[in-house]
Amino acid sequence: MKKILFLICLISTFNSFSQTSEKEDTDAIMAVLKAQRLAWSKNNIEEYMEGYWKSDSLKFYGSHGITNGWYNTLDRYQAAYPTEGHTGKLSFKINDITKISNNVYYVLGEYHIKREVGNADGIFMLVFKRIDGKWKIIVDTTC
Repeated sequence: MKKILFLICLISTFNSFSQTSEKEDTDAIMAVLKAQRLAWSKNNIEEYMEGYWKSDSLKFYGSHGITNGWYNTLDRYQAAYPTEGHTGKLSFKINDITKISNNVYYVLGEYHIKREVGNADGIFMLVFKRIDGKWKIIVDTTC
């Protein structure tokens, strides 16, 4: 009986150390969004794309329908924002970050782009998943 109790305590200890808190998760997700904001504002779309899951299973849903895959999403961004005058300076307002399950969150927010060709504003919902220890956007719905 003592061995069983010891084993349960040992497993519980390892589980509590291996899981991160929701605050740590949301802070890490916010760090990804900050890195994206800074990259976008430097007109570096490829660096901005580092926040996305580099997979053919990535989904981007916008006003022109669904774009599947990381490379197709990169191509879409590069076509829509061909110059620094188009990318401008990006800011976000994050309205909600909610845990869906272990290692998966959704983020609701607003974006604002100040730019030479006219400002752009809209809303988004992102699904983040921790993949290989890094938070990545696996679904992006932006309009």
